[in-house]
Amino acid sequence: MKRKKTAKIKLLRGEKLLSVLILLMLISLPICTVFTKAVLSETNISVEQLKDKIEDQEGKNESLSMQIDELASLDKIQEVASEKGLSYNNTNIKNINE
Repeated sequence: MKRKKTAKIKLLRGEKLLSVLILLMLISLPICTVFTKAVLSETNISVEQLKDKIEDQEGKNESLSMQIDELASLDKIQEVASEKGLSYNNTNIKNINE
């Protein structure tokens, strides 16, 4: 029996390097995709937490603004003035118009 001679294909150094680079890209691309999606997910969670904090702070600010309006009302001012022994004299009040 005769054995068939098989021809070995020799790869050049550049071809070997190119094949290794392609293999590395095929392996690293899915890993990078998963990592990127994980970072994006963490960022979205942080954004939602900050939105919740902002909404809470806006509610507090609105409540404080309402308290300021209540304390600055004319009735409240007259009440505090009478507690301190002061009287309301309409002739001493001057309006400033812009």
